Amino acid sequence: MLDWLFDRMREAAKLPAIAVGEQVFDYRALTDRIADWERRLADSGITGKVVSIEAEYGADSVAAFLAATNASNIIVPISHASRAHADDFLAIAEVEYRIFPERRDGNIAATGRVASHDFYATLRRSGAPGLVLFSSGSTGKHKAAVHDLSALLRKFTVRRHCYRTLVFLQLDHIGGVNTLLYTLANGGAVVVSEGRTPRAVAEAIVRHRVELLPTSPTFLNLLLLSEEHLRNDLSSLKLITYGTEPMAEITLKKTHAAFPGVRLLQTYGLSELGILRSQSRGSDSLWMRVGGEGYETKIVDGRLFIKAQSAMLGYLNAPSPFDADGFFDTGDLAEVDGEWLRIVGRKSEVINVGGNKVFPLEVENTLLGLDNVEDVAVRGEPNPLTGQIVMATITLIHDEDPARFKTRMRLYCLDKLATYKIPAKVRFVGSVHSERFKKVRAAASPMDTQA
Repeated sequence: MLDWLFDRMREAAKLPAIAVGEQVFDYRALTDRIADWERRLADSGITGKVVSIEAEYGADSVAAFLAATNASNIIVPISHASRAHADDFLAIAEVEYRIFPERRDGNIAATGRVASHDFYATLRRSGAPGLVLFSSGSTGKHKAAVHDLSALLRKFTVRRHCYRTLVFLQLDHIGGVNTLLYTLANGGAVVVSEGRTPRAVAEAIVRHRVELLPTSPTFLNLLLLSEEHLRNDLSSLKLITYGTEPMAEITLKKTHAAFPGVRLLQTYGLSELGILRSQSRGSDSLWMRVGGEGYETKIVDGRLFIKAQSAMLGYLNAPSPFDADGFFDTGDLAEVDGEWLRIVGRKSEVINVGGNKVFPLEVENTLLGLDNVEDVAVRGEPNPLTGQIVMATITLIHDEDPARFKTRMRLYCLDKLATYKIPAKVRFVGSVHSERFKKVRAAASPMDTQA
């Protein structure tokens, strides 16, 4: 199954494969660990089974992932950020064996379940490995997407650029899986920071001379505010890719100014489809081309639809989302300029104020330019007169009197936003992002003020 990948690893035997903190494992050490995990899985009869891998990035977790893939298992990765939902994920995915690569003892535990979903039967008949990824659940229940992992792996057989890459998106995120496989398939080094704070990430970049940083717009905003890029020599960076959520134009411009010698690339992907190849019009532009071989795109009523050869088989716990022609409604609203497109928001997040549409990203982009605003998330809130009002959840850099902030905000927005787009309600919170550094537009434990 993975002979081609293991051959490449053996070719790169003396090169660094995984760096965790100050510890560096070369490709020979990684292939030895893969072989050890293959023996352990075989001894336990774990072939063609549904297995969870519950860990963060590390030499053993990566080795277990690849060994389980090579033995045609169906993998359910669960990161530490998802531990609160682990019991639900294990039940929905019908996990038969749990693997804990980070533990010294009891690394493999049988659950007593027998996985019998039709998608699993399809994978087993073909002898293909599988991958189950859960959605964030930000708009409802967590959906479990089932992939034929061999289809996702196919694109990595073509050799591309080799980078020392910091793995920021976690192993149970489609972007994290994509980053890991791309890096190993091209003989690069997978760098794991000792934390996911701006300081820890910056220190890892310096220590291992990281060239590629794949991350989210939210984290880039935090990195700039922390000024860690000024206190650390990040000159090794060649490429920063950003995705998982729409990028605010002001954040992109600040990032471009802070890293003038670094190429910025917007990526696009979904748990249901995989990661598409993309090209930004420029490092300071939100316009991009997406698609490439194996993908078709179309815009219908302003919404982006995608058909992909690497698309999931379907959801374990929800109806098929594909139309009769195999296209998936991404839910993203896009503007088009010839062959270029720009994501302007999610259809489900558009706010309707008295019949007027408000895109949260536009309001967020404006408020991010206001002094003392660290981050902001905008959403609609029901209102008996207008249907909805605009509500802003804001994290401040320094404490400020709420009434004074409201006055400053309204004055600042008057010549930048239509009156109905100016937030009618403001919440102050400690953070507007999740553990995955993705913006959450419904924050908990707020202090509300009427604007």
